[in-house]
Amino acid sequence: MRVLDTRLPGVKRIEPAVHTDDRGHFLESYQARRYAELLGAQVHFVQDNCSYSRKGVLRGLHYQVDHPQGKLVRVSQGAIFDVAVDLRPDSATFGQWEGLVLSAEQYSPQDGYAASPSQLWIPPGFAHGFLVLSDSATVDYKCTDYYHPEDEACLRWDDPDLAIAWPQSDPILSDRDRQGDTLRALRQAGRLPVAAASVAAGS
Repeated sequence: MRVLDTRLPGVKRIEPAVHTDDRGHFLESYQARRYAELLGAQVHFVQDNCSYSRKGVLRGLHYQVDHPQGKLVRVSQGAIFDVAVDLRPDSATFGQWEGLVLSAEQYSPQDGYAASPSQLWIPPGFAHGFLVLSDSATVDYKCTDYYHPEDEACLRWDDPDLAIAWPQSDPILSDRDRQGDTLRALRQAGRLPVAAASVAAGS
């Protein structure tokens, strides 16, 4: 297993060891003791989510204000462009984003997807979203807090101040995601994650 830092402090790309033979492959996607060592003993997952989407669907950028969630994201089928945006007001990288391709299988380099299955750890205090690159994709993610629908906020996917380099300029969006707010508006409205979210393992 390899753990790689990204441009955003605390956000980590995790490459599990993959055991392959002529039958297929096997990997350990989560093991509590090992991930506690990687992410910090205080990281405790309470909810698992699964999202299935077709090609061109963009979900996000979502986060919770008073109940910020850390997320361990992996793709069990297909490929996505996964994005995290730092919303921690006291962070040196506030308002910056990181985008990585996550895939379930070993796609060939000419496909433009990742060479091997990877996971992305996104600490509390970040907005998260993804764009489906393959014909369809199944995204599984573990959360460190429960889902509170009344507490969820949506950061506009195409906020010009963020200038996220999405691989597609006309994605398929839900009505809610189409009406997301800019970072500037969310900050003015006091709708950023609570201050405690800026303290995350590995940040």
